[in-house]
Amino acid sequence: MKIGIEGQRLFRKKKHGMDMVALELIKNLQAIDGKNEYVIFVRPDEDNTCIPKAPNFRVVELSSRFGYPGWEQIELPRAAFREGCDVLHCTSNTGPIFCKVPLVTTLHDIIYLESISIFKKEGTWYQKLGNMYRRYFVPPVIKKSKKVITVSNYEKHRINKYFGFKDDRLTAIHNGVGAHFKKVTDTALLSSVKKKYSLPDNYFFFLGNTDPKKNTIGVLRAFSKFNEIYPDRNHLVMLDYDESELKRILASIGNPGLRSLIHLTGYVPNQILPAIISQARIFLYPSLRESFGIPILEGMACGVPVITSNTSSMPEVAGEGTALIIDPFNPDEIVNAMQRLIEDQMLAKVLSEKGVERAKDFSWESMARHVLDLYENVYEEIKS
Repeated sequence: MKIGIEGQRLFRKKKHGMDMVALELIKNLQAIDGKNEYVIFVRPDEDNTCIPKAPNFRVVELSSRFGYPGWEQIELPRAAFREGCDVLHCTSNTGPIFCKVPLVTTLHDIIYLESISIFKKEGTWYQKLGNMYRRYFVPPVIKKSKKVITVSNYEKHRINKYFGFKDDRLTAIHNGVGAHFKKVTDTALLSSVKKKYSLPDNYFFFLGNTDPKKNTIGVLRAFSKFNEIYPDRNHLVMLDYDESELKRILASIGNPGLRSLIHLTGYVPNQILPAIISQARIFLYPSLRESFGIPILEGMACGVPVITSNTSSMPEVAGEGTALIIDPFNPDEIVNAMQRLIEDQMLAKVLSEKGVERAKDFSWESMARHVLDLYENVYEEIKS
């Protein structure tokens, strides 16, 4: 069987979310499958060595004069057919409407189908236009896909409710957590990372971005209130966040001076993240809506107590008694959870230990094996 995998963004230097899921899928398929042939379709970019070499894996770079839509709707289906693929797996929520090769589509979430307007204040124009694109293309792509993969039982329920599947085409396959996410104890490495990113001595870690669902406003409101209660220079470390947007939010919540306690690292490669997370007192992930929530597991795997949400898939991923579960729409609940972890060191220790064990339940190898089984089922259906 020849399997095509869409990895349009995999060569870009700054990888996020769905990029990392696709990359982990490819790496783990390389480890478990030496029989089938794979063709990975990407766009040319800086990081062209991120996909390891393997005898039965080949990378094909495709360019398009018409940007993302032209690449996905024109170049990708042409190349998959030209390469003689038996199956084409589109990994990032969308795919080509007209494709002669049978499709498998990973639909991470349907947030953009549930509620979207380009006139909302929240979110960037890039995010809004991307969501409008998906709103148009996803329904016909899903309709013609042989199999649809999503990443949690929660999201499976939401997708099934929206599309009303009458068959077994939709399946939930949990994501994993990278093996490199573990408690970092190498003092030289910790010191080096701390120096490189100018990390403060005493900080909470928040993995947010400008997407409204990440609840950055709620976290900053909570952090502001927390520092009124504990004015002992607790810091908040955030990654690649926009400076002007941060200042706008701080002004809107009436505490522009809080900026002195917030540290923006800029983009951090995924391999470096464990050394930053491991030095945090608390991992904050009170998102409003997630299809899975890989960072919950990353924080747990690094032995840091996690605060996350009681909404969408997050309780499913966090599990019972391994994190503090709060209402993300209520900043006071975030504050109270932070207080509990600071004041109750035994609670923090128990959550840290249980979190490490919980993270072991999710592996990329397991995910890849389930996906490979699905490819084989599709192939058998086509040939029968």
